[in-house]
Amino acid sequence: MYSLINVFSLWAIPVFISFVLTYGWYKRVQVYETFVEGAKGGLVTTIKILPHLVAMMVSITLFRESGALDILLQAMKPVLHILHIPSEIVPLALLRPLSGTGSLAITTDLIAQFGPDSMIGRLASTMQGSTDTTFYVLTVYFGAVGIKNGLYALKVGLWSDLIGVVASLVVVSYIFS
Repeated sequence: MYSLINVFSLWAIPVFISFVLTYGWYKRVQVYETFVEGAKGGLVTTIKILPHLVAMMVSITLFRESGALDILLQAMKPVLHILHIPSEIVPLALLRPLSGTGSLAITTDLIAQFGPDSMIGRLASTMQGSTDTTFYVLTVYFGAVGIKNGLYALKVGLWSDLIGVVASLVVVSYIFS
């Protein structure tokens, strides 16, 4: 069984590419020209989203490096203690809607510090997979296509992130306590 999985893994991409090329030939599509046009469109999109991406990354870096995150955590400690929420996980919960890379770095640090099978490690992993980079998505993709009013998408995204954080806390606490 293991060798069958390896064979499938090795041949999946070449078979898929061959299928696309054969199907394109069958439908009389000029595959190379279509590919080049798609690559041009991807490059244009990349150039459009670059300013939004840079602005978001600078903002996140300023928030973390200025000490604002630490001040916020200090202010939240009494409430976190009452709710039995580990304060170590709060930077991940706050940064996840802003940055996938930043939140992944925090998750990696938490797992390295506490271990993957610790309560914090499991909670960080579950939270990383249960939430999304709402502000990043809205800033980059809405900015790239020119959507000016993303208020409803912002509300839904942030509520979804909050539900993901709470569900992570509840499920991990219930399963692993």
